[in-house]
Amino acid sequence: MHRVSNGTSVALVQMLNFNTVTRPWLRAEGSSPRRATVNYSGGTHCLMVLEKFESEQAHAYRLHKTPASILLVAPTPAQLLTRCEKTLRQLQSEQGEQHYAKQVDYYHDLDIPISAARVGFMAHSLQEACQGLQITLDLLKEGTTAESFEHPKGIYYRKTGLETEGKVVALFAGQGSQYLGMGEHIALNFPPFRQAYADMDNVLLKAGLPPISNCVYPHPVFEAAQKEAQISTLQQTENAQPAIGTFSVGLYKILEQAGFRADFVAGHSFGELTALWAAEVLNDDDYFFLIQARGQAMAAPQASHFDTGTMLAVTGDISGIQNVVKSIPNVSIANWNANNQVVLAATRLEIAKIRKILKAHGYSVSLLPVSAAFHTPLVAHAQKPFAEALKTVTFKRPKIPVYSNINGQIYPNHADDIQQLLALHMLNPVLFKQEIENLYAAGGDFFIEFGPQNILTNLVKNILEGKPHFAVALNASQKKDSDEQLRDAIIQLRVAGLALHNLEPFKSPRTAFQNEAITESTVQGSDAVSEQAAFDQALQNQHQENSPIESDSRLENPSTPAATFSSREQTSAAITKSVENHQQVSKQNSTAFTPHQGEALHVVHQDYLNNMREYTQQFFQLIQQQYALLKENSENPAMLESFERSIGYLHEHQAQTQRVHEQYLKNQVESSQSILQWKQHSALHDGESTPPISKLPTEESALQVVSSISKPTSSEL
Repeated sequence: MHRVSNGTSVALVQMLNFNTVTRPWLRAEGSSPRRATVNYSGGTHCLMVLEKFESEQAHAYRLHKTPASILLVAPTPAQLLTRCEKTLRQLQSEQGEQHYAKQVDYYHDLDIPISAARVGFMAHSLQEACQGLQITLDLLKEGTTAESFEHPKGIYYRKTGLETEGKVVALFAGQGSQYLGMGEHIALNFPPFRQAYADMDNVLLKAGLPPISNCVYPHPVFEAAQKEAQISTLQQTENAQPAIGTFSVGLYKILEQAGFRADFVAGHSFGELTALWAAEVLNDDDYFFLIQARGQAMAAPQASHFDTGTMLAVTGDISGIQNVVKSIPNVSIANWNANNQVVLAATRLEIAKIRKILKAHGYSVSLLPVSAAFHTPLVAHAQKPFAEALKTVTFKRPKIPVYSNINGQIYPNHADDIQQLLALHMLNPVLFKQEIENLYAAGGDFFIEFGPQNILTNLVKNILEGKPHFAVALNASQKKDSDEQLRDAIIQLRVAGLALHNLEPFKSPRTAFQNEAITESTVQGSDAVSEQAAFDQALQNQHQENSPIESDSRLENPSTPAATFSSREQTSAAITKSVENHQQVSKQNSTAFTPHQGEALHVVHQDYLNNMREYTQQFFQLIQQQYALLKENSENPAMLESFERSIGYLHEHQAQTQRVHEQYLKNQVESSQSILQWKQHSALHDGESTPPISKLPTEESALQVVSSISKPTSSEL
C-alpha cells in the first residue's frame, strides 16, 4: 500500500497508476506473492526487496491504532453512574493514558450479566473517551430510570440486556446495495475479510474472469466520467452479486471468530444464497462457485436489442400501488418488501411510464441500481444455466433454519428439495414482508444485517413497527468509514445483550510494541533513559487508584476477598525490586555513559546531515521530472500549482526535520543531566565519588551545532 504526496502531478500519478489512497492489497491463491521495495538513505544507502511468506495474516500483527470500544457495566443504573464518575476521574488524572488502556483491554472480553446496567461507545483517543463519559454522566443523571437511550454521538445505554437465546436472525443483503469501495477499511484491518475476496478472486480467475476485487476496490481515477464507468461496471449483475456475496461472507466470518452464532438466517433476493451458506448448506468453495455462476447466468445476453429491464422501488399505500400496477401491462410486483413498500419490475420503457404515473399520484419512487428486472420472466434466460450449476455442488442439511423468499417458510431439509427450490428462486416474487413476520412468530426478534448499507434493517423496522424487536446493520452507510461502523455496531450488539468476544485478535499486544521501542532505544545508546522511565513508572504505579480490572473483577466475583485484587505488600515488594534493578543497571552503565552518549550524539547528527543531503538530491530529481511535464503542458494551471507545491514541500520538510533534530538534542541533554544526577545521588549514598555535574554539555552548546544548518534556497537546487 503506497501513498503519493499531493505535490505530485496528477498526470504523473495517472501515468504510473500510483495509489493516492490506502487500498487493500488482495492476493488470490496461486498468484504472485506480495512484494515491495524499500529504499533507505540514512548514512548508509540500503535497498531491500521484501516478499510476504504467508498468503494472509493468521495471528496478531497490526500495529496502527484503531478506535477503541469503551464499555462500562454495573449491577444497577445508580452504581453505573458511580462507576462512570470514578472512571472519568481516573482518565482525567496524570495516569489517564494508563487507565484508558486498561479500560479498553479489560472490557474487550467481558461477559455482561443480563441483569446489569451497561453503557458503551467508541473513542479515538483519551480525550474522546472523557467527552463520551461526560455526556453519559449527564444523561444518566437526567434519567436513571430510563430503560435505554441512544445519543447521536454513538453512546448506547441499557438498564438491562435483552434475552437473545433462540432469537438471533442473520439477514443477508441482495443486489442493489453495492457501492464502490464498500468495506475498504474493514479489508485493511481484518484478514478474514480480505481472505474472502481473495477466495472469490481465485474462483473467478480459474473461470477466466477478472477478479472482483478490482471492481470493488479499483485504482484511483481523477475524472467524473472515469468514476461513473467504475460504478457502472460494479452494478452489472455478473459483478454485483459476487461483490455483495463476498462482502457478506467477510463480515459473517469476522463475527463468527468473535463467538457469533445465529438462530435463524434469511436473505433478500440474491442474499438467500448467502443465507444457505451461513446455515452450512453450502461450503465455501461451492458457495463462491454458485455466486459466480448465478451472476454470469443473469448477465444480459450478448444481443444488443435484448432489454433485460429494470426495477423501481415505490413507497406508499400498497393497495393504491396495486391498482396503478393493474393498469399498466407487463409490470409486476417483484418484491413485497414492507408495510408500505414494494418493488416493481418491467422493461425500461414500461418502468419509465409507470414511474411518471406514480409520481403524479404522490408516491415516492426510486430507480434501483440493477441491470435487470429480477424475479420476472425477463431473466428467464438465466434459470436453466443456473439450475445446471446447482447440480454440480453438494447440498447439506441446514444446521439452522433458513427462511425462503418464495413462500416465507423454512427451507426443506432434504438436499434435492433445497436444490429444486433454489432453482425456481430467481423467477418468483420475493415475499420479504411475509418472511420477516414468520420469523418473528417463530421467536426471531434480534436482527443483524450482513452486507452493504442498511436496506434490510429499515425494512424490518417498518414491518415490525410497534412490536418489540432489535435491528442493526453492520455497514449502515456508504458515506462513513466501514471499519468504524462495524465497531460501532458491535458496541450496540454487546450493549443490547449479545455475547461477543475478542473482535481484535489481529491487533498486536500493546506490551509487544513497547518492548520493541525499548530494544530500539537500547541499540541507539539510550538504555539509561529507558531504565529511568521504567523506574519512574514503578514509582507512579504506587499511587494509582484501583484499576477498572480490579473493580470489575469484584463485580463479577463478589465472593472473592478484596485482598486478592490489591495487596500493599505485593506492591511494595515490586517497587523495591524495581529500585534494586535500576541501581544495578545504573552502576553497570555509569562508567561508559558520558563518552558513549557523546558518540551517539555525533553519529545521530552526522546521519541527519547525510539524510538531508540525499533527500534533497532525490527530491530534486522528482522536480526535474515535473518540470519536464510542465514544459509539455505549459498552459495547464494544475501542473504549475503542483510544481510550486513540490518546492514548498521541500522547504517545509527541511524545517520540520530541523525542529525534530533540535528537540532530539535537547532531550538527550536533559536525559544526560537527569541520569548523572541520579548517578551522583547513588554514589553519595554508596560513599563513591562522581564527576561534577558542571562538566555536562549544556543545552545551548548542543544546539550550537544545529544552528549552523541553513536551508538551501531554490537557486541552490
